[in-house]
Amino acid sequence: MRMLHTSDWHLGRTLHGVDLLGHQAAYLDHLVELVRAESVETVVVAGDVYDRAVPPVEAVGLLADALRRLSETAAVVVTPGNHDSAIRLGFGAELMRPGVHLRARVADVGVPVVLRDEHGPVAVHALPYLDPDAARSVLADDGEPLARSHEAVVGAAMARVRRELVMRGAASGASERVRAVVLAHAFVVGGQGSESERDIRVGGVDAVPAGVFAGVDYVALGHLHGPQEIAFPAGAAAVPDGEGSGGSPPAVSGPAPVLRYSGSPLAYSFSELRHRKSSVLVELGRDGVVGTTLVPAPVPRRLAEVTGTLGELLGAAGDGHEDDWLRAVVTDPVRPPELHARLKSRFPHLLVTEHRPPAGTARTRAAVVTAAQDPVDVAAQFVEHVTGAAPSADELAVLRAAYEQVLAAERSA
Repeated sequence: MRMLHTSDWHLGRTLHGVDLLGHQAAYLDHLVELVRAESVETVVVAGDVYDRAVPPVEAVGLLADALRRLSETAAVVVTPGNHDSAIRLGFGAELMRPGVHLRARVADVGVPVVLRDEHGPVAVHALPYLDPDAARSVLADDGEPLARSHEAVVGAAMARVRRELVMRGAASGASERVRAVVLAHAFVVGGQGSESERDIRVGGVDAVPAGVFAGVDYVALGHLHGPQEIAFPAGAAAVPDGEGSGGSPPAVSGPAPVLRYSGSPLAYSFSELRHRKSSVLVELGRDGVVGTTLVPAPVPRRLAEVTGTLGELLGAAGDGHEDDWLRAVVTDPVRPPELHARLKSRFPHLLVTEHRPPAGTARTRAAVVTAAQDPVDVAAQFVEHVTGAAPSADELAVLRAAYEQVLAAERSA
């Protein structure tokens, strides 16, 4: 089976105020052509289809058109990420045209989309983004809520996946091996993030260990915007300790899974400046993953950064960047007058202008805050700046609780 793995479309997102919907449409055109040209049988989309819970009407129309065209030649499996509203994305899932499978309900974890090729069945398990506060009760098998962590809820979801695979394998008999693909929107330990991903920390922790995904062939990851493969820990058990006891199905065995992020199709911040955007073409053979190939995504406009004095940037240092989405870092000791306007006249697609005088030539500047930092750490630094003392453990707990309440309110919008 040929499978195409993509994620993090973020339909409706802008880049420093620039509307990207036309560029996102071009990427989806590219996907449709790729599916046709490479005889792809299955397309999996691992979350963050939209950029926010209530997407713009144009983004909804773009998704509807893309799903229609992709499903004309391939089965399509879609699951929500932390930016999507699972309820809105999953609404009407049972009414979708044949070949489109929207898997958005946490309660349905462990119920796969079953596809077939010449080698037999392929069970595609789509895990929607599992917010620990919302999922820890739904995924608890004994009535007691799970621990409040990403590891606990993803681990419980994968336990359900493995139980289903064991029962399906027993029903199939020795003649057919059930190959398994999991879609998961999560931050896996070892992944390299950027400033574009929304913070998902709960209790100060945002990551899950790769070992929780044992027992399957391929894990199609979403959330991180840089394409990358995650190493499965050497010597990891096929199934976590204790699973399969107490009358549960026996352990799943097999080779270590391939875990990969496809990354986002476009750069959504200057922290992604050096990313090579792509989707992943996965070859599934009789015994699992035969190989993976990164297929480059079209680049609508290059991201670039130039650094130097205003005179240098308006001169030779700026050559070749007139058509780029640009961040200009100006190093004159004193900020030049009409700085942004003068740069904009040379670089029509200039997005960011920063003045960074050489060390010692200007007053000490405030520390730069980026989206990659823990917002609670930033708040704690502000408290220390204002009061002269770092917040206590109790004060940090209040800050974190307040922040997580805001995140929960956003997700329920």
